[in-house]
Amino acid sequence: MLHLLKIGGAIVDDPVLLEEALLAFAAVPHAKILVHGGGQAANDLAQKLGIEPVMLNGRRVTDAATLDIVTMVYAGLLNKRMVARLQALGCNSLGLSGADLNIIRATLRPPHPVDYGFAGDIQEVNVPQLDQLLRLGMVPVCCAITHDKAGQLLNTNADTIASGLATAMSALYDVELYYCFTKPGVLADPDKPETVIPDIHPDNYRQLKSSGVIRDGMIPKLENAFLALERGVSRVIIGSVAAIHPDSKAVKTVIRR
Repeated sequence: MLHLLKIGGAIVDDPVLLEEALLAFAAVPHAKILVHGGGQAANDLAQKLGIEPVMLNGRRVTDAATLDIVTMVYAGLLNKRMVARLQALGCNSLGLSGADLNIIRATLRPPHPVDYGFAGDIQEVNVPQLDQLLRLGMVPVCCAITHDKAGQLLNTNADTIASGLATAMSALYDVELYYCFTKPGVLADPDKPETVIPDIHPDNYRQLKSSGVIRDGMIPKLENAFLALERGVSRVIIGSVAAIHPDSKAVKTVIRR
């Protein structure tokens, strides 16, 4: 089995939650991969350098200067801090961008209908290389930077990277994909943590979406989850840090076919 955990920006930004996430991840007993987002650190550095971050439809517009910043923060500072902490926890991890070992090759996203700048869409995952690392007992820690194999780095959405890696690795492994964020799962009422929807499948998803219970940014997350299941991933989970370990009894949302 392969456990693939994606931690979002809100987890990365909170030292307490990040420590809890890394502790739980380090305790996962089987093969595992960590994918992390960027959090607020890239915006903070950009503003210190006099560059105002630009977001469209919830996604970063990555011009040349911004690409330098997100590469420094995602592939450098944040990635290496997590790797160092995992090493302290006895988890022999290796920090990677998509360019390292040609792990993730992407292509520049077309500028139409929206120009996101140096944004990358995944084209290929180097499954044999990742498999070799896992068989050596290493734990890949992947950031949101990819490359086009022609020398150009690209910024790729971390949720997309997690889904792409999980889908590709399902050719060799029974893959469980876990999207971790601050809430305990998909909520029927976003203001009430106790309203976690324990199971979402295509039938009730359509009902929840049409009634407005599932809306906005949760829609693409769930559609990506269903797509991952269609492409071979065994199970997709959405939940909090408390449910990271596979044996955890914490409440969570399980996405099913």
